[in-house]
Amino acid sequence: MYIAMNRFKVAIGSEEIFEDIWKGRDSRLAELEGFISFHLLRGKTFPDEGYTLYASHTMWASEEAFLAWTKSEQFRDAHRNAGARKADYLGPPVFEGFNAVAGA
Repeated sequence: MYIAMNRFKVAIGSEEIFEDIWKGRDSRLAELEGFISFHLLRGKTFPDEGYTLYASHTMWASEEAFLAWTKSEQFRDAHRNAGARKADYLGPPVFEGFNAVAGA
């Protein structure tokens, strides 16, 4: 199993816009072989630093399945209008990928 995550620092006041963008996406992930699940996670708000932490979290059967998605038509379609509605970010998203080594 492979877990792919992007962490986003969303400026306080842009949370609703950010969440609406994700809720309105036509990701087409379910069309991809090896896709297991997706969650958008909202973390803590850091008032002194001016952001709320979010993470997109996808689970895949393998790293190869995830990489195939990044090269797919579905990936291009999901990101085509990424700039149309914009939330304010503190820096770019931070990607983290993990291969499972143990689990239940």
